Amino acid sequence: MADMEKDLEKGMPENEVSDAENMEAEAVAAEAEGVMEEADEVCEDCEACEESEEADGAEASQDASEKTGKGPSKWLKKNNKDKEKIAELEDRVMRQMAEFENFRRRTDKEKQAMFETGAKSVIEKILPVIDNFERGLSTVPEAERETGFASGMNMIYKQLLTELENIGVKPIEALGQEFDPNLHNAVMQVASDEYESGVVAQELLKGYTYRDTVVRYSMVAVVE
Repeated sequence: MADMEKDLEKGMPENEVSDAENMEAEAVAAEAEGVMEEADEVCEDCEACEESEEADGAEASQDASEKTGKGPSKWLKKNNKDKEKIAELEDRVMRQMAEFENFRRRTDKEKQAMFETGAKSVIEKILPVIDNFERGLSTVPEAERETGFASGMNMIYKQLLTELENIGVKPIEALGQEFDPNLHNAVMQVASDEYESGVVAQELLKGYTYRDTVVRYSMVAVVE
């Protein structure tokens, strides 16, 4: 019988052979389905039988699939390849996201550093203007400080200090403070009955910080 089937398949066109295989597979699958239906009628409430029937149905489906050349093994291989490809793509996406996040943080840090450098440069150029304001206001006689001109210049000076303070610029406290090389630049030593040794007795040039970073050190005289 098997030889006859082979002879028939040899004499049949390729598409007819494939149709014959499909018909045979469908017949096997129908037979398996019929077996499962009979099992359902015999034992509807038995869970153990239901598990056995599912296994039998799977075997029958496997037989049918193998005869059509589209067995579950090929499907599983393709499915595994698809899963591996998806996992590879997900890994690549995660790596690219991590690289982009690192790039963004590095760029933000560089931008912040550039901004800080630019801000310090501008502040350094404004500080001499403040120094001149203070020198000019200190020369105004006490009787003339309430005049319109002197009062207006003093208001402009205070407004300038307020705006600088709003962006983080603050004067360094020096007079009466213990000498701190991180904030003060000692240019001379003096004798003093008011302050102890190592304390700033005179502030020759006011220093400033910008966001806790020194923009200009205070030029001071320290007690011997």
